Amino acid sequence: MNSPVLTDVVGGVATLTLNRPDKLNALSSTLIRELVNNLKKASEDPHVGVIVITGKGRAFSAGGDVEEILSLAKGPREERVAYLHLFLEMIDAVRFSPKPVIAAVNGICIGGGNELHAACDLSVASEKARFGQAGPKVGSAPVLGGTQLLPLIVGERRAREIILTCRLYTAEEAKEMGLVNAVVPHDHLEDHVRKLADSLLEKSPGSLALSKESLNRAYRDARPSILEEIEKLADLWGSPEAIEGLSAFLEKREPRFRSS
Repeated sequence: MNSPVLTDVVGGVATLTLNRPDKLNALSSTLIRELVNNLKKASEDPHVGVIVITGKGRAFSAGGDVEEILSLAKGPREERVAYLHLFLEMIDAVRFSPKPVIAAVNGICIGGGNELHAACDLSVASEKARFGQAGPKVGSAPVLGGTQLLPLIVGERRAREIILTCRLYTAEEAKEMGLVNAVVPHDHLEDHVRKLADSLLEKSPGSLALSKESLNRAYRDARPSILEEIEKLADLWGSPEAIEGLSAFLEKREPRFRSS
């Protein structure tokens, strides 16, 4: 069985590749757990100075695994809570790593995938990349990183637009709003990210770690509310709205949230 996350360490840079291309690198609990473990190993490895997260195939990540989430929605509440805590552990592993984490966005970056992307310190996008949140379209909400981090990155008004409208944005639009640092030709993504990583390897590791710690103050302050929102999201996922939204997505039809 192929690992859901591939790890490659070259010259001080650990590249973690989400490896479910047939599912657009959807964030199953198995993938998330593997990513958390690999992030922690890379963060603790003295031979690693920079971490890169990317995806295999045509997606960075299309977000949560809808089939798994629908199963959770129909199951015991405690299983939904456990999945959401695992997702938060992934965001924390990126945010609290003492080492710079670069998102190399190779394609589709939506929903929980965009929350993972937003947690990274720097972002380089292929010209083919597309960004957005999808929670309200399927009876969910991006409260495990999206609502906390996007306002810090793009400003509150634009963050509300991204989250509430579920619009899809091109790589250039994402760069214009400050969601990504650079957009490059698709075939140049790996080289550009490597050059950026090499420039970070020239910096003081202690200074980078302290800078990240200080930059994370707003996220740390928001964490108690995130824990509260996990409970609320677990309830939302168990609601008829979420079951309808998730089912409609899998059945490739428009959801019917409101009675006519």
